[in-house]
Amino acid sequence: MNKINGNYTLSAICLGLLSFLSTALAAEMPTSIGKGEGQLNIIAWPGYIERGESDKNYDWVTPFEKQTSCKVNVKTAATSDEMVSLMAKGGYDLVTASGDASLRLIYGKRVQPINPALIPNWKNIDPRLMKGAWFNVGGKVYGTPYQWGPNLLMYNTKTFPTAPDSWSVIFVPQILPDGKSNQGRVQAYDGPIAIADAALYLKSTQPDLKIEDPYQLNETQYQAVLKLLRVQHPLIHRYWHDASVQMSDFKNEGVVASSSWPYQANALKSEKQPIATVFPKEGVTGWADTTMLAADAEHPNCAYQWMNWSLEPKVQGDVAAWFGSVPSVPAGCKASTLLGANGCETNGFNKFTAISFWKTPRSEGGKYVPYSRWTQDYIAIMGGR
Repeated sequence: MNKINGNYTLSAICLGLLSFLSTALAAEMPTSIGKGEGQLNIIAWPGYIERGESDKNYDWVTPFEKQTSCKVNVKTAATSDEMVSLMAKGGYDLVTASGDASLRLIYGKRVQPINPALIPNWKNIDPRLMKGAWFNVGGKVYGTPYQWGPNLLMYNTKTFPTAPDSWSVIFVPQILPDGKSNQGRVQAYDGPIAIADAALYLKSTQPDLKIEDPYQLNETQYQAVLKLLRVQHPLIHRYWHDASVQMSDFKNEGVVASSSWPYQANALKSEKQPIATVFPKEGVTGWADTTMLAADAEHPNCAYQWMNWSLEPKVQGDVAAWFGSVPSVPAGCKASTLLGANGCETNGFNKFTAISFWKTPRSEGGKYVPYSRWTQDYIAIMGGR
């Protein structure tokens, strides 16, 4: 800084004061929502933010824009890691983050706490989600629940006349019911969080490992999981992350079993493909996604208006119908004709307690293997190492 006779110049003092005040004000929780800024930039999973371009019946963006004058711009991301990377670059107001990204965004200070009092539809949220550890940290609330659901085992009904009851069909070399090997005919998710799927399988099949939480693995447990994933690697046709590519693989590439979202299964079934899903006996992982506000959001008023809009029962039901997910607002189960009378039950509404929801693995003082190693090792495994 410039100095005159050992004292800071007045301009330097003023700049420092302004910087302090700016930081302090940014940290304060808003107490009201002002006029919308005219636009809103959102990072979202494919299928989460629809304006009727794919199907005119599915449009929850246009009504919002007419009501608020906030133009919605969407950037889709195929993985949680991609979402974290995009948020680090900046320029976005909101992100629909899954549990394996949300804590990284919170601790990395990429998102800010919100004031639920400014969201009238907050009262609509499913009580089972309200205190989720993936978006409630240090007594603060980082976002609004959006949708949730299980990672199911999707399979070809011609190959499996009877539904497979175990994840072993994608983890262990074997002859499938059609008399052919599973090698080159199964898939796994292209993301380090897939390590938890293998851990959940071993929790059931190798109880001596004493795995309690598939996201908190000690070194011995972790090495056993990596061993399983290396056995699996020669079986894998593709490590998938793009939903449309996976659907094409099931239709055209001879893939017959994989972990998948209800979104792909519902879309394939709507095309009359021989596809079904099952909840294997070892259990499933799943995702509970939260709409989170960027720390440096340029359009916070539009963002708050969107967070409230996203909790409208009909919007929630329509999103669930399109994506194959479960609404974060139970009233959404009955508010959408698109979802149908049994849509919530079909998508897993009653399976909440049986799902091991994605969360970011943390070392907890060195007790468990951290996510940084999950990332490094899963990349190596996908590369055949």
